[in-house]
Amino acid sequence: MPGKRPVDATDVSELIRSGQLTATEAMRLSLAAATRLSSLGAITHLDATMGMAAAQAADDERRSAPIGFTARAFGGVPTLAKDLGGPFKGLPVAAGSRLFKRDSGDADSELAARFRAAGFCVFGLTTSPEFGLSLASEPTIGPVCRNPHDRSRTAGGSSGGAAAAVAAGIVSTAHATDAGGSIRVPAACCGLVGLKPSRGAMPAGPSFGNHLGGIASEFVVTRSVRDTELALTALSGKARGPFPDVSMTAPPSSRLKIGLLTDTGVRFPTAADRLDAVEAAATALEIDGHEIVRLRWSDLETTVEDSARVFEDIVAVNLFNLVQDLALDMAMAERLTQAVAEQGSAMPAAALWASLNKAVLVSHHMWALFDKVDCVLSPMLSSAPLAVDSFPSDHADTELHFERMAAFAPLAPLANVSGVPALTLPFGSDAAGLPLPIQLMAPIGRDLQLLSLAFRLEAEGRWQHPFPIAESAA
Repeated sequence: MPGKRPVDATDVSELIRSGQLTATEAMRLSLAAATRLSSLGAITHLDATMGMAAAQAADDERRSAPIGFTARAFGGVPTLAKDLGGPFKGLPVAAGSRLFKRDSGDADSELAARFRAAGFCVFGLTTSPEFGLSLASEPTIGPVCRNPHDRSRTAGGSSGGAAAAVAAGIVSTAHATDAGGSIRVPAACCGLVGLKPSRGAMPAGPSFGNHLGGIASEFVVTRSVRDTELALTALSGKARGPFPDVSMTAPPSSRLKIGLLTDTGVRFPTAADRLDAVEAAATALEIDGHEIVRLRWSDLETTVEDSARVFEDIVAVNLFNLVQDLALDMAMAERLTQAVAEQGSAMPAAALWASLNKAVLVSHHMWALFDKVDCVLSPMLSSAPLAVDSFPSDHADTELHFERMAAFAPLAPLANVSGVPALTLPFGSDAAGLPLPIQLMAPIGRDLQLLSLAFRLEAEGRWQHPFPIAESAA
């Protein structure tokens, strides 16, 4: 790519593969950007020595075993892991909490091993809220993660640090997790592509609370649809349980029925500019020959509310079990974390069983909906990214906290509880220059269908990243 500035991870990998950029040069640029943008609060732990060693190993492989290196989708590309999930060997995950000492893990998770096999060079951890309990990434232990597009606003959560680092250009893609919107909400706040893959597509467990009974998924946030597609190809498949492996089915070439949802009800009203972006996306797809089927809020209202309740119950019980298993001193936790754990402790087995049954009905309802439409197009967020400190953790009102999150991203937990893939991408910008995100959902296994539609919408060019990636300075 002579003379071309890299815009995403695919470009960076091509530059390294062709010898126009070395992995060590790319790592130095990312490390420099991390230092220069440290006030953004995107990174909670940085290990330059680890990053440079990984980059040097990549350069050595490119010279000594070029065929093997070329087979790596992201050979030599710098990246960051999230301070939740994983783990990645040598990176001391603390889950945004002072309850854990930052002791380096001694082994990779299956997903971390796949990141390395794909050629990524990991050099740090991104900021997340304590135990991932918020749609903002502002743990009491710090740092407070801010939105690169407006530092008075949140970058989202719980993968806010990952999204802020990618949007600001520190790295071109980053590891992220999603149990109730935690990939998609930060991606939406920061103008990125965020896919929550189908349940069973990605490695899950046995740690991380068995991935919260199936509602959680690990993947990435990226700056382009092609990076997301390439990462899905490199990281997914043969998930080795605890859920059935999902095979990706090719997107149908025929005309699709797209369910359009622009009414999010009285309880969860969505701002007009967000709805306008969804309508504009529907128009673009209709011009391509797809059929638009308008959905009513009543078609999804009960299912949306049930999915939020299931998410809350599973998160609370899982947190309590974690506290018990590790004998954690909850007096050291944030007050909200304590209250969520107490909520899980007080939940009767019968209540949890009822919630798990409700999750089955949520999934069944989504399958029934997809008998009528091929995918659902909707808003991702109800408003622009909220101000920093909009999700405080210094109180014990769990009902208020979960209600605040539901009001900001009412449709987010639906994909987690039902297991369907969901993707967000920016489709324009508002008057303040902030991204206008949309969300697409499809049946389980139809991740490629979402990516096909996302490619089409991305090609409209309605959103441009204002901050170049670090490697563009080479």
